[in-house]
Amino acid sequence: MKNTIELIQEQGQSVWYDNVRRGLIDSGELSKIIADGVTGLTSNPTIFEKAIAGSSDYDSQITSLINSKRSVAQIYESLVTDDIRRTADLLRPIYESTLGKDGYACLEVSPRLAHDTGGTIAEAKRLFSLLSVPNVMIKVPATPEGIPAIRELIGTGINVNVTLIFSLLTYGKVIEAYISGIEDYVASGGKPGQIASVASFFVSRVDTSVDGILQELPNSEQESVKALFGKTAVSNAKLAYRDFKSTFAQDRFSILRKSGAMPQRPLWASTSTKNPAYNDLLYVESLIGPDTVNTMPPETLSALLDHGQITHTIEEGQKEAEEHIDSLEAAGVNISTVTDELLANGVKSFSDSFETLLVELTEKMKKLN
Repeated sequence: MKNTIELIQEQGQSVWYDNVRRGLIDSGELSKIIADGVTGLTSNPTIFEKAIAGSSDYDSQITSLINSKRSVAQIYESLVTDDIRRTADLLRPIYESTLGKDGYACLEVSPRLAHDTGGTIAEAKRLFSLLSVPNVMIKVPATPEGIPAIRELIGTGINVNVTLIFSLLTYGKVIEAYISGIEDYVASGGKPGQIASVASFFVSRVDTSVDGILQELPNSEQESVKALFGKTAVSNAKLAYRDFKSTFAQDRFSILRKSGAMPQRPLWASTSTKNPAYNDLLYVESLIGPDTVNTMPPETLSALLDHGQITHTIEEGQKEAEEHIDSLEAAGVNISTVTDELLANGVKSFSDSFETLLVELTEKMKKLN
């Protein structure tokens, strides 16, 4: 009997795991998750902060590196690149069997570079070379400074996971950067079938933000906006998928597709349900469809395997999604302002986690020395 991950795969969607830690790899648990059908893994500074500072999994390697004359940031890099490289090795058979469409492990550039185009490009190239495995994606945030970096990296043959996408306007720029990068790569004599990319559209945080704004409206307006709660994130994602299908069906990309280029798949990120009043699989079951990825944290993946209901849903209700966004605007919720704030907050959150981790790693090194 097929499990729910395998049923999702039949709908054309890949399930990735939004979590990594040394113990997960050493214990064989990650291998089991891959055997269940997970075909990729994502990470971020917050995940690594919990993994490294919150466990003893890395202590032996940290101890061996204390006297290496490396900076704390360089020691951090050694820890995380080892995890990503080992994960990529576990996923390599999937990468090969899917001809490079799937089987990726993702590592983020330093959050300190979120507003530094040149720094992001240099860091991404260095990390990709350092990892030296084909099935790695370098994560680049969709900041105004990150967009040109995406084109440059794709144009030089580096796989990119574009992260922290919240708005449709930004998403359009991300797609443009990807297609332009593929064109650049082809013009330089490269084979586009060797490049893969995903566009990570963050989901649950949109509902958290919009619902909070709606709750602050006067009591006299609460009844009229009652139907708007808990629907913005899915509506936003459904419209993003509409834009994905429309753009990648155009002649411009069709020419590249004939040369072997793969579309940049939308990836649904931040898919755990934050509001306990909502279905725990709201951001999974509502967004299933072809040429997409859903990266899930442990609790969401467990819920999927336990009681997920699988059917093609991503293209349902797109007209209603448009109407929902219009209704928000009519209620005084400026969705552009919301998504701009979410991007800024997302960058800050990852940056804070990174800086906290470096402090905690410094303290751990003192104790282990």
